[in-house]
Amino acid sequence: MTSQAQPTFVLVHGAFANSFSFAPLQAELGLLGHRSVAVDLPGHGFGATYTRAYQAPQDPEGLATAPGSIKGVTLADNAAHLIGILERAKRNGPVILVAHSRGGITATAAANARPDLIDRIVYVAAWCPVVLDVGDYYSEPEMATVDAASLGLAMAGNPAELGLLRVNFRTADPDALAAFKAAFLADGTDEEFLTFLNTFQPDENLDGGTSADRAQAATWGRVPKTFVRLADDASMPLALQDRLIREGDELTPDNPYDVRTLQGSHLKWLVDPAPAARVLGDLAARL
Repeated sequence: MTSQAQPTFVLVHGAFANSFSFAPLQAELGLLGHRSVAVDLPGHGFGATYTRAYQAPQDPEGLATAPGSIKGVTLADNAAHLIGILERAKRNGPVILVAHSRGGITATAAANARPDLIDRIVYVAAWCPVVLDVGDYYSEPEMATVDAASLGLAMAGNPAELGLLRVNFRTADPDALAAFKAAFLADGTDEEFLTFLNTFQPDENLDGGTSADRAQAATWGRVPKTFVRLADDASMPLALQDRLIREGDELTPDNPYDVRTLQGSHLKWLVDPAPAARVLGDLAARL
């Protein structure tokens, strides 16, 4: 592979996350000779809202009512922002779009709209709705083991009134912290878990897309795609990951997923990123 053909990895975060969570992975990719760009979707990263009520000592009433910058941000906004980054990255050569968790919804929307900008799309335990809207999958058997109410243990404010979803990740409630660890990083140390939790931001947008945002065979279906299964993921169980793979393959049988598997929980691949970096490097070498 010549230097001119080197791909750019464009990394898209999940809910309540931001580009900061990709720093260790980017370091590993860089040491393997790969370039990467970590995206902050609108209202994320330095565009997020951290109110003084979120600082210690916390002001629960203020936290429950303070406005947030992510209010009104839509999936269309996220997709447009990502497409702008893909357009810039594509000027430098091939692009491998990598999405984690809820970031898969945005990646799918971008691929529906501009498949020409993506040379491969990689879902790492990420949402790629095909048959149902994302919210509807939560009532399916594959998600029966997921404690969807765990975020509610640290919920701040009323989403309908705030126009966003707000979670107090700086809570000291032992039940909430235990639920978060079980969901996100059960195989990590307490120190790793709390460190990662402190990279989360409190606000997330409410728009998870509609049936119009599901994967479309005519556009998304043209893009070569990989699904990286996370074998011990409690937030997106392996059964649900396999269902998304199966539905995607049924939608585009002539362009099935290239399937890889990493051991670990929903966040372990970012805490210990060397195995994931090797998988991504292998995909880059195949372009």
